[in-house]
Amino acid sequence: MSTKSTRAACGIRVVASSLPTREAVAAARLELAGEILQHIIVFFSNEHDPEILLDALKCDFNDTSVSGCSTSGEIGPLGMMKGGIVIIAFPENGFRLMSEVITDIDKGGVERASEIARRLRIQMIGSASRSAKEHVFALVLVDGLSNAEEALIAALDLSLNGIELVGGSAGDGLDFQDTVLIYRGNLVRRGAILFVIETELPVRIFKTQNFEPTPVKLVVTAADTANRIVYELNAEPAAAEYAAAIGLRPDELGPYTFASYPLVVKIGGNYYCRCIRTVNLDGSLSFFCAIDEGLVFTVARPRDMLRTTLEALEGVDAALGGTDFVLGFDCILRRLDAESRQVRHKVEEIYQRFGVAGFHTYGEQFNAMHLNQTLTGIAFATSIDKPREP
Repeated sequence: MSTKSTRAACGIRVVASSLPTREAVAAARLELAGEILQHIIVFFSNEHDPEILLDALKCDFNDTSVSGCSTSGEIGPLGMMKGGIVIIAFPENGFRLMSEVITDIDKGGVERASEIARRLRIQMIGSASRSAKEHVFALVLVDGLSNAEEALIAALDLSLNGIELVGGSAGDGLDFQDTVLIYRGNLVRRGAILFVIETELPVRIFKTQNFEPTPVKLVVTAADTANRIVYELNAEPAAAEYAAAIGLRPDELGPYTFASYPLVVKIGGNYYCRCIRTVNLDGSLSFFCAIDEGLVFTVARPRDMLRTTLEALEGVDAALGGTDFVLGFDCILRRLDAESRQVRHKVEEIYQRFGVAGFHTYGEQFNAMHLNQTLTGIAFATSIDKPREP
């Protein structure tokens, strides 16, 4: 099946298509015929030319605001896709959505981001009749090659002042060349899109990760922090030292290795991934997250992805009294790890059971944190009844 759609009880429609660009958009328009929409968010593979996609969206959805970003894989009614398009369509009724683009986040856009977040929060909460915790959330899409997520997310979280934040960093497969956002008829690079959304239904944000630390430590002893490059670990060439720590040769390193042997740091008593993106020709390592000299990495090993993912989604489902739909942001390294362990189809089954739709990212956002090798998301309840206390 090349195109498939679902409808959540809250009215959100999800359309996934593996057709060529213009045909995929036309098929989505047909699936959504008769719907009164206020905003659609599109997640698209880098196999789709963004200029052609933008033109097709303008033609077929000229009456609806459109946002979105490029991906490293798409998640929706057709499962975990490569080369596809997934559209999340918010209906006019039951939701109130405000959004704004933040440009040049790699060149001092953080102060502007704070102002935008503060303005959207005041506009939304000032007239909202429900509590922010249960019915209002913030969503952010970020250029995954901006190297600016940490400062951006911290600033947004502070200015949102209690509105919970979730999101993902745009990808481009595993090319690391050209990530792009779409916002209201324009292509945006090195930027971000912030949404503040009110819904009639209770919502919960969540995160889950599947690794545990080992005793092996690696200290960053030489780095280019601005570009997230580590030259030395334990005063040795970075790639060679990392390879030795996990029992491999440097020429055996690659994306599947990074997924199977993540590096983590301890913050506030918890461990968070700081994942490797690529091995460079000079033997250095480029990372998805911010790094600094003196940072102590711990080599980690994966836990059971199926069990940890299912536990997280079942926990949210129980807290909400039933899950209607989940907008999810899943690290590309989790997908690679699932493929290498031959459990991808079982992960797909879990996602479809809980109505997960979203994309594979270059990084995930969760309140004030920019994360790696994590699934973050926002879950919508099946009814307007007050959810159970966590």
